[in-house]
Amino acid sequence: MNTKAKKLIFAALILLLAVAACQSMFGDGMHVDIDGDTIEGPLGALLAVVFGGAGMLLAGVIMVCVALFLCVLFASLGILAVFGVGLVAVVAAAAVSPLLLPLLVPIGLYWLLVSRPRKQRRVATTEQAV
Repeated sequence: MNTKAKKLIFAALILLLAVAACQSMFGDGMHVDIDGDTIEGPLGALLAVVFGGAGMLLAGVIMVCVALFLCVLFASLGILAVFGVGLVAVVAAAAVSPLLLPLLVPIGLYWLLVSRPRKQRRVATTEQAV
């Protein structure tokens, strides 16, 4: 950003602050009602600015707290969803496994027959002297 733009932004900010100050001091009807008592004039404007700022600060704190709460809530819901999907997968596997038993018997026999020579080769290689 060049210096001319910086000067222009600074001048606009000063002008807006001056207009806000003039409006609050000499403006038309800025007043605060506290328990039925009306406070007008510069003190009313000052109180309005202070209460407005406090309200904005309180709103910011509340929004941060709600954001943190929602982060924790959605993270925990995500964890519960993952566990739920895992539970459904286990239940589905348990329900399907008796139906797959005729298919698992030949696969198990094939695995047993293939793994025996592999074990014997492994034992033979470990018994040989290097």
